[in-house]
Parts: sequence; C-alpha cells; structure tokens
Amino acid sequence: MAILGILSDCRSAKDLERFAARHHGVLNAGLGLGLKGSPTDSTFLYLFERVELSDLFSMLRNWMLARIASEGREVTQLVCDGKTLRGSAVGGENTAERFVAQVTLYARELGVAIAQTSYDTGDSNERKALRELLMTMDLEGVLIQTDALHTTKAFFNSQRSRAPTS
Repeated sequence: MAILGILSDCRSAKDLERFAARHHGVLNAGLGLGLKGSPTDSTFLYLFERVELSDLFSMLRNWMLARIASEGREVTQLVCDGKTLRGSAVGGENTAERFVAQVTLYARELGVAIAQTSYDTGDSNERKALRELLMTMDLEGVLIQTDALHTTKAFFNSQRSRAPTS
C-alpha cells in the first residue's frame, strides 16, 4: 500500500493514510489482504522506521525483472547514472564537503530505472556504490554503459568481465 501510495503522489504518512482509506477495498482485494481497517499514518511511520531499504529495493527489482520476463522482454543494456541529491551537502570551513549521492541503473530498452542505491561521499564513492549494486544482479549478456569516471581502471577484476563476447 505504501509503494502504491507513493507512486500515486502521496508526500507524507498522513497522505498515505488517506490513500489507504480511500482505496481500502480495492487494495485489500488486489493485494490479497484481509485487513478490516486501513493502516494509519503511525502504522506507515512504524513501517518506514523498520524496513530494510536494500531488501525492499532488491524485492522491487526482482519483481520488475520477473514482470519484464513474463512479457517476453529482456534487459540487454543497463545505463548507469550518478547524481548528487540536491540540498544534501554538509561541511564548513574546516571540513571537506560531503553530500549524499545516488547511482541509478536504467534499462535502456524499457525506459525505466530498475535499481538504485544512495551513498554518503564521506563513506563511499560512485564506483564502489555501482560495483556493489551490479554485484546483486545477474548480468550475463548485459552491456553496462557508464560515464568516463568508471573507465580509469579495471572495474571488475576478472578476465571474463573484460573479455569480448563472440
């Protein structure tokens, strides 16, 4: 319900509560739930405090890839794009500026983002974040397109990842 609410432009837990109440019957039937009442804003806040985002993103990606496969389509090319999240920079005169950034993988043929991760530049970098994201996926036969940042040294340390396909 939370994901559908967010996709429907809900911007707060209160918006999600109203969305769930308004669509209670349809959501119960469509999601196979047996909820007597709809979740409250505090229920959504409780959920968001406890959800493991990497697990949630992995489940969403796997669901999306399964839907794509069920339609007879496949992902053959992924485009990587890194962006700084606006307003996330912190730092002062005596510290290096840190910010939160995001790496997103787009399925070129489908025109949709299928995976993403964020990182704090004080703890990580785009190369490391992209490598960790790609390692969670089956990339057999998939072309990865990145910008020049990722070409300065070997990205994956295996002969297979650098070998041309025939």
